[in-house]
Parts: sequence; structure tokens; C-alpha cells
Amino acid sequence: MNNKIPPPVVGLTVVLLMWGTSSALAEINFNATWQLPVAILVGLLGFAVSIAGLLAFRRVQTTVNPMNPEEASSLVDFGIFRYSRNPMYLGLLLVLAGFAIWFGNPLNFFWLVFFVLFISRFQIAPEERVLQEKFPEAFADYCARVRRWI
Repeated sequence: MNNKIPPPVVGLTVVLLMWGTSSALAEINFNATWQLPVAILVGLLGFAVSIAGLLAFRRVQTTVNPMNPEEASSLVDFGIFRYSRNPMYLGLLLVLAGFAIWFGNPLNFFWLVFFVLFISRFQIAPEERVLQEKFPEAFADYCARVRRWI
């Protein structure tokens, strides 16, 4: 496993970077009446997507610890996992998008791209290597049917 930073810590770091960007470059922040309700809606959607992924893992009693994918006892491919191979990361991305909207600085959307690239490289790719080793045929079939993010 290449990544030693838990995904929630990466997410919190991105929120702090967004806050810093919004504070340092406040002159380009936007402020609209729709901003807070949309930010809450997007954030809640992200939370729901993440919880759906977590519940699917719990249902088959496999590990939810992203730092130890080698402990996976099952390949989860039902429920929300029929639409995304990584709904918990997708959910975290949506929560971060909610923060980006709430902070109101257009440059914060670049931090979302950073999050996707970082998590894809240092979290998802190593997890996928482990799953390919543990469940070779089933994981290859799953990857052919379901996209990495959405």
C-alpha cells in the first residue's frame, strides 16, 4: 500500500486549503442567495453516498479501513457499488464540493481536481492492485461493468 495518509485526513486538508484560498483571495469570492442551500444539498448527497458504501461493506462484514485493503474478505459489487467502484471517495468528493460552493471562491474547484488525482493515485490504485490479486476474475469483471468514480 503506497498511501500512508487516511482519506478523511486528505479531505480535511483539502477543506483547509479551500478555506485558505478563500481567505487569501477573498476579492474573487462569490456570494449568492443559492450558495448555502446548494452547498448543504451537495454535502448531504455526498454524505448519503458515503454511508451507502459503508453500509454495503458492513452488510458483508468486510473491512472498511482504506489503509488495509488486504484485509478485504469480499468484493462488494451490489447496491451503490453497481454505479461507482468507490462511492465513499465519491461521497467525500461531493462533501468537498459542498464546501467549495459554501466558501464561494472559484479557485477552490481546483482543489477538487487535486483531491481526485491524489486519491486516485495514492489510495484507489493501490486498493485496486490488492483487489485484483485477491479476486482476479471477479474484480476484472467488476471493473469492466462499473466505472472507477461514476
